[in-house]
Amino acid sequence: MDACFKAFDKDEDGFLSQSEFSALCRALFRNERGKPYPVDTSMLDTIFTIFDTNKDNMIDKEEFRYCWQKWIKQVVRPVTALVVVDVQNDFISGSLAISKCPAGHNGEEVIPIINRILEENRFDLVVYSLDWHPENHVSFIDNVHLRPLHSTSKVTSDEAQVYDTVIFDVNNDGTPMEQKLWPRHCVQKSWGSELHQGLKIAEDAIFVYKGTDPDIDSYSAFWDNNKKSHTTLNEELSKRNVTDVFVCGIAYDVCVAATTRHAIEEGYRTVLVDDGCRGVCDTDIQATKDQTTENGGLVVDSSQVKGLATGRDRPPILAYRMALELAKNKNNK
Repeated sequence: MDACFKAFDKDEDGFLSQSEFSALCRALFRNERGKPYPVDTSMLDTIFTIFDTNKDNMIDKEEFRYCWQKWIKQVVRPVTALVVVDVQNDFISGSLAISKCPAGHNGEEVIPIINRILEENRFDLVVYSLDWHPENHVSFIDNVHLRPLHSTSKVTSDEAQVYDTVIFDVNNDGTPMEQKLWPRHCVQKSWGSELHQGLKIAEDAIFVYKGTDPDIDSYSAFWDNNKKSHTTLNEELSKRNVTDVFVCGIAYDVCVAATTRHAIEEGYRTVLVDDGCRGVCDTDIQATKDQTTENGGLVVDSSQVKGLATGRDRPPILAYRMALELAKNKNNK
């Protein structure tokens, strides 16, 4: 830390000016071949402002200590988790096989890619999420008659088809809840709910079960669709001090999309592994990519995972995201 401070304190006045701190950032943000990333000046200015806590336009040694401990060390040596979303039989060759969906994807194609990611990288945590529905789950088309529809629903129970969206009257009290209807899938302890037998299971991995409440769907591995109840995932990540979450699996534009969005919202540096996912609809898949990058995440090929996971590849957007999260957490205290 002291050597780093001294190296960039060019005028040796015991402070890092804005230009000196910007030079440090430009040296920090390099790809795994050592080539500097182009960095937007406004991004550098914002990062400087975050760590200039006394607002004197200088970063003193105490401010730099905080910057080093909470930011630079994590950028260089991230704590990583791979979240493998719903690589289950029903989504590959069962009742909700994505090969039958508009994009025509073969879900089985993610398996060798995810297995290779696991073989080539040592993550601090590997998580497998599973859709884990009770028999009377709200998302099943054959259960649409079990619950009253809201007066605003444009589709009636008798008219409803697979992939239609209806609006249920939650608890029969006038509260509307939008629900897309799917074929019966991933029923607890059924063959369809099992992870595909070809998928590598990492040692000491944890398993997250979602969609267990019969009355609410849950695409994300973090939260249900109404964000009222959460799984154990965030707790598991937090207690291991995970900084970076890599997401892959099925379906790209449904459960992978929701998990990626919530990972960003929860403050993790989030990387979506593009070729490690297969999805339902090409338009929605592209929207997932766009939303991820717009919100400060990365969309990458699996060949890029190792450099990012080891901290040898340090793109500015992920570091910027972490700095913003530090500022938010500090302001909320």
